[in-house]
Amino acid sequence: MWTFRKACLVAAAVLALFFILRSSTSSSPSPRPIGSDTLQTPPSRPYPPPSTQKKPSQDHLSGTNVAKLPLRARLRYQFPYDLEQKFPAYIWQTWKVSPSSGGFSEHLRRLEASWTENHPGFVHEVVSDQAAVHLISYLYASVPEIVEAYKALPVPVLKADFFRYLILLARGGIYSDIDTEALKPASDWLPDDFDRATVGLIIGIEADPDRPDWHDWYSRRIQFCQWTIQAKPGHPVLRDIVATITEDTLRMKREHLLDAGELPKSIVEFTGPAVWTDAIFSYFNNPAFFDFSNRSDNISYSDFFGITEHKKIGDVIVLPITSFSPGVQQMGAQDVSDKMAFVRHDFEGKVAPSPATFSD
Repeated sequence: MWTFRKACLVAAAVLALFFILRSSTSSSPSPRPIGSDTLQTPPSRPYPPPSTQKKPSQDHLSGTNVAKLPLRARLRYQFPYDLEQKFPAYIWQTWKVSPSSGGFSEHLRRLEASWTENHPGFVHEVVSDQAAVHLISYLYASVPEIVEAYKALPVPVLKADFFRYLILLARGGIYSDIDTEALKPASDWLPDDFDRATVGLIIGIEADPDRPDWHDWYSRRIQFCQWTIQAKPGHPVLRDIVATITEDTLRMKREHLLDAGELPKSIVEFTGPAVWTDAIFSYFNNPAFFDFSNRSDNISYSDFFGITEHKKIGDVIVLPITSFSPGVQQMGAQDVSDKMAFVRHDFEGKVAPSPATFSD
């Protein structure tokens, strides 16, 4: 039998062990927050990664409060951005009709098949114009002004432009125009040893026109293409461009500018590569996402002049003009056989820039 003395000694030993373990646990280092590592960037411009922007707890934001938030804040809440997740295995395209329709041309069928053949295991969806309305209405039911803006756009090409940003914001993956051909799988777009957990957006250069009259042919000195984009859902660039187009569209609707025969903005400036390029540069120079303490100037067009390999700025990869525009025979673009040629744009139904435009 235990004596009273023995019992007291055992109890004291147990209490001592408890306090030792508690002290050891509390003194151990706290885990590092997700995405706290500095991303690979140009050595003279150290950028920390954007916040992973996890979805706030419902304990802090009730449904009523969320509905009263500004548009960009609600989009951030509904579509949180997690930098370290994998790129979703989706390929999104849109066209007037679905591939099952007899009106889907054989020429487009060959191009569309190239994406499936190069990406086995991916979900590949070609969304018809009619189905796109229902899909956007479903994905953005909690943000009704997005749906209102999408339906208010008066020209199909505006809807097609808007759709790519909307689907990537909500679901992520790859968007590519129906008149593009996949030359290499997306797994080859970056080196094999590249850490994709530090990348949330992959884009390519559409135009790098090195001549004084560049503005006669393009809207921006460096113009990023939006016929092919790879993104993780919720990326801040996508959130910003969706909000910008929505706000512009609803303002024009209120002012009855969408009813007129001529839009107050060109398609390029309204939903196309000009506003897309502006959104990307705005992101690169936004102190909410990047550390400006060691920066002497802004990221600008000159940072991308003549690049021939991928360039990483924060969590964005910018590919050279050859990657998504091979074979155009201008602005330094190489042929489709080049190692950096990933996607060929066939410009179906569009007027491609003449190679002579930028010849010497």
